Amino acid sequence: MGSQLGLINQSFIREALDELPNNFTITDPYVSGHPIVFASKGFLKMCGYDENDVIGRNGRIFQGPLTDRKSVMEIREAIREERSVQVNLLNYRKDGTQFWMLFHLSPVFSKVNGRVTHFVSVQVPIPRRKKGSLCNHVSKLQEMVLGSCRREVCGDTYVESSCIRTFDSFVSLDNRGLEPEESCEASDLERRQALTAINLILSLLTHYSEPFGRVACGKRCCSAEMGRLDSSLSISLGRIKQSFVLTDPHLHDMPIVYASDAFLHLTGYTKHEVLGCNWRFLNGPDTDVIAVNKVDLYHWL
Repeated sequence: MGSQLGLINQSFIREALDELPNNFTITDPYVSGHPIVFASKGFLKMCGYDENDVIGRNGRIFQGPLTDRKSVMEIREAIREERSVQVNLLNYRKDGTQFWMLFHLSPVFSKVNGRVTHFVSVQVPIPRRKKGSLCNHVSKLQEMVLGSCRREVCGDTYVESSCIRTFDSFVSLDNRGLEPEESCEASDLERRQALTAINLILSLLTHYSEPFGRVACGKRCCSAEMGRLDSSLSISLGRIKQSFVLTDPHLHDMPIVYASDAFLHLTGYTKHEVLGCNWRFLNGPDTDVIAVNKVDLYHWL
């Protein structure tokens, strides 16, 4: 589970991911807020953000007032159910401009225990293809309004500026009316591009995770369903500020399957050092044996 976070943080793996030409991000559902932990160079260029602007932030930073809430809910539902999803999504660049993209989300599973470790999101830009696009409509409207103003005032700069302000206000209202009709649909080619990119990224993660004994894959192993802590529960637990861990009594030696941020801060351990270990790894030479035995007894009652 979270042990894969250490894998993503390996410099040679990040370098390999950076070599891919695709626009994509990788998020970690086991960190509070489900943040982005990797963003490709292509994605950053497409959105106009720097890496420091994106890493550690939730994907909501790319949404805006005209982003379709229904599409966002589809993505959230797919995360909750730990499955893939494709949606057409209106997002916003850092400078506030809008762009359409095909958003393809896919979970990454651990081959060892079948748990989701991360989510990979590929973003394929969708060009506007409709007849009578908004851009052409606005351009013709601007020429009509401003041309009329110029003819009437014969170069009066003040009046022309007033016309421009009136035009901007009009376009703002007009844009709100036309925006729902500007929804862009991904083509079959763009859908295939997204799927190809996802498969390439998963193949790379699988290849580089094998030497670590924590193989990542695109499908859950059926034999590893027992004791699975789904990512939606982890996201909810991430909102709790107290120091705590969850253990799984169905797995050998009752390993830790979730550790809160406060617990990690208290103990000084990283998430991938804690998950999969029995809580006794915190014991030391001065730990009270009687207290430990009481805890063990309580677990088996």
